[in-house]
Amino acid sequence: MTAPSVLLIAPFDDGEHAHSSQRARALERLGCDVTQFDLRRRAGLLGLWGGTDLRSRLLKSIQVAEASVLLVIGGYDVDENLVDSIRAATGVRMVNWFPDDMSRVDEIVAVARAYDDIFVAGSDVAAACERSFGRTAEVLPLAADPSVYRPLRSKDQYRANVVFAGSATPTREKFLVELLEFGLALWGPGWRKTALRDYCRGEFRTTAEFVRAYGGASVAVNIHHGIDGGTSFAFCNQRVFELAAMGVAQVVDERTDLSKYFEVGSEVVTFTTPKELKERVGELIHAPQRAEEMGAAARRQLLARHTHMHRAARLLEAVGLKSDARPAEEPAGG
Repeated sequence: MTAPSVLLIAPFDDGEHAHSSQRARALERLGCDVTQFDLRRRAGLLGLWGGTDLRSRLLKSIQVAEASVLLVIGGYDVDENLVDSIRAATGVRMVNWFPDDMSRVDEIVAVARAYDDIFVAGSDVAAACERSFGRTAEVLPLAADPSVYRPLRSKDQYRANVVFAGSATPTREKFLVELLEFGLALWGPGWRKTALRDYCRGEFRTTAEFVRAYGGASVAVNIHHGIDGGTSFAFCNQRVFELAAMGVAQVVDERTDLSKYFEVGSEVVTFTTPKELKERVGELIHAPQRAEEMGAAARRQLLARHTHMHRAARLLEAVGLKSDARPAEEPAGG
């Protein structure tokens, strides 16, 4: 059987968008012939004169790759008009897996209706799509590569009782200030401009730095964007799965979808207020054996159900492409 040829359209880098290449590897391990199209690359003025606008570049890439499926990860530049134009010119199947939360739901709704298949990362986003244009979007949650996000006992400047890695926001500052007595370490941009500047140990820019930062934690804190205002969200961010893959005890703000993926209480712990965050972190800091067992249990669940290969296998099945490879073959990496 001829391997499915997939043109994977996404931003690619070794930081915020590192999962794009990890998704590509998962598809390849499932037997696909994958060609990467980097949305971060922009044609200059001379390139535009030469016909290398986004549509022309995509058409050329589809031709060279002999792609049967065009898979976009988010990619809001690939809008309704462009999707219709490419489909008319090539007949290729157009699929989008939106990895974003409700903060971008208007953008998702604006482009999603044009695609043959729609996948979203949260049940709240799926409900918004159905309300807006009457189509069902399958919830395909985010995931992690356990050979990249793996247990790591970081030392020296990376060692800390409690770690949060991510950009500074006023809401996150309000929550994290409750954890100072436990030995808090912050990593990420913006913290040196806040009242928590003395707790910032650096600004990570690569995946390896991110893994080292959380690898030194006894307890890892995960605070989604947009948790203020009393709104209940379903979407679980990438970090939920990354921290589980690393086997670190995770304290995360409550998410409606979370219990579908992990056992709350034994694999992850949740909070809704700054006071609850302090209580949950304190409980784990004073019970290190429980924290270790929680992290190990979360990693086992991740390996069993939530790797990029699991997600890729489901996506291929949903769009009618078969794979003989098994997601369980995902490397543990430690």
